[in-house]
Amino acid sequence: QVQLVESGGGLVQSGGSLRLSCAASGTAIVLSPMGWYRQAPGKQRELVASIESDDSINYADSVKGRFTISRGNARNTVYLQMNALKREDTAVYYCNANNIYGRTYWGQGTQVTVSS
Repeated sequence: QVQLVESGGGLVQSGGSLRLSCAASGTAIVLSPMGWYRQAPGKQRELVASIESDDSINYADSVKGRFTISRGNARNTVYLQMNALKREDTAVYYCNANNIYGRTYWGQGTQVTVSS
């Protein structure tokens, strides 16, 4: 059973930074793409950033230049460095991973709250 465990959320002031981490367990298969989604209250879940096994990256326009996604040295780990945070970045952030058979996995979510 594949599990994604996230950490690193919290409360930060506008303009501050946070780093989210996600580690997958329960599989020896390389998961790709891995990425981060977020869901704010009353809104649909949206893609924040994703990274493929060849390190190609996709960012939402709203976070370009502020957020950086990267893979860890350990297999099936991914990070999201979030700088210059804005109030509108407040949301629950979910780690996402996909295997070569088309199966999608989700983490439990971690709250990010940006205060003014």
